[in-house]
Amino acid sequence: MTDSMPPASPEPTLKRSLSLAMLTLYGLGTTIGAGIFVLVGKIAGISGVYAPFAFLLASVLAGLSAFSFAEMSSRYPESAGEAAYVREGLRMSRLSMVVGLLVVVAGTISSSAIVNGFVGYLSELVAMDASVAVILTVGGLGIIAAVGIAPSVTVAALVTVFEIGALAVVIAAATWRGGPGVVVPEAPFVPLSGDDWLLAVSGAVLAFYAFIGFEDIVNVAEEAHEAERTIPRAIVLTLVFTLILYVAVAAACAAIVPAPDLADSAAPLVLVFERASGLPGQVLAGIAVVSVLNGALIQTIMASRVLYGMGRRRMLPAILGRVNRRTRTPLISTALVTVAIMVLALFLPIVSLARATSFVTLGIFLLVNVSLIALRLRETIRPPGTMRVPLAVPVMGAAASVGLLGFQVWEALAD
Repeated sequence: MTDSMPPASPEPTLKRSLSLAMLTLYGLGTTIGAGIFVLVGKIAGISGVYAPFAFLLASVLAGLSAFSFAEMSSRYPESAGEAAYVREGLRMSRLSMVVGLLVVVAGTISSSAIVNGFVGYLSELVAMDASVAVILTVGGLGIIAAVGIAPSVTVAALVTVFEIGALAVVIAAATWRGGPGVVVPEAPFVPLSGDDWLLAVSGAVLAFYAFIGFEDIVNVAEEAHEAERTIPRAIVLTLVFTLILYVAVAAACAAIVPAPDLADSAAPLVLVFERASGLPGQVLAGIAVVSVLNGALIQTIMASRVLYGMGRRRMLPAILGRVNRRTRTPLISTALVTVAIMVLALFLPIVSLARATSFVTLGIFLLVNVSLIALRLRETIRPPGTMRVPLAVPVMGAAASVGLLGFQVWEALAD
């Protein structure tokens, strides 16, 4: 009689627990934040009453890449999504690895910038050394991300609901003060003259960055139910809900507060609420601060999942692809991302972090659009059950990414 070894327990995998609603809130949580709570004032200062139209144009620019991401996520519903898309589309393994690393870099840089902004607000309320505040804040986010995907996304979703509620309060206050026409103003929808178009387009270039965030959804694909269907839908829903909120908020701001005052305000939505309602806006300011931090949590989750996906596919050391049996999360990848965010937040200025984030993100958008173009040009049979967009979408998405990259380079040189 021979002794037999017990069968080895299978390697743990990520837990599929995210529904379409949770994925959409996850996407909204990383999109809504500094983009609307801060940028709306700057955009109103550029575009004036045409700020809502600027957001509408920006949604078109962002939507081109969003639909490319949606089709790719339908084809390849896996973590390290962008790296997988480039690998399959361009068939360049080294470039695929670089793209995956760029996604991680963009996420960690973005989180670092957000944490710096949060600590700046916190210092106005609590007397605490900035370095200690950074360490405690980033450490707390890392712990939440490590506990499990469902609790992490639940926290992010709850904060997102508060964010949306705060925006709804601003819209309601402006509507109560100025009437229903505030939210659907006539000016941005009449034929625009040449100068009006220039104002709208200039504002749209800046407003584009307020829509960045939908792409993070693809990197939790292995933790979503029916990912090939729910991920594309969540991307589209995130874009649509964000557009509705942004246009309504921009219209409310333009109707209640003069554009120069909005441009000069560090908290434009608080200013609009106070002037529209006559009430103090401290609670709104508090929600704005927490919403900004929510983006850092989601970026931490996203970056750790990309490292996990790349480790699992041996694009990076396999240890990064390990999943803890108890939490069903990639603890080593999460710890590495948390430390990286902490170091960047401690040693790099926030302006440099923000510029680097947008530049890297646009480069990733360009490569994903080009990958979809290459994939579509060489395939003869459409994969069954996958989403499909017109070929013109990734072509225009690539062109928009190049144009925005060029604008950012020109802006950096001008500074």
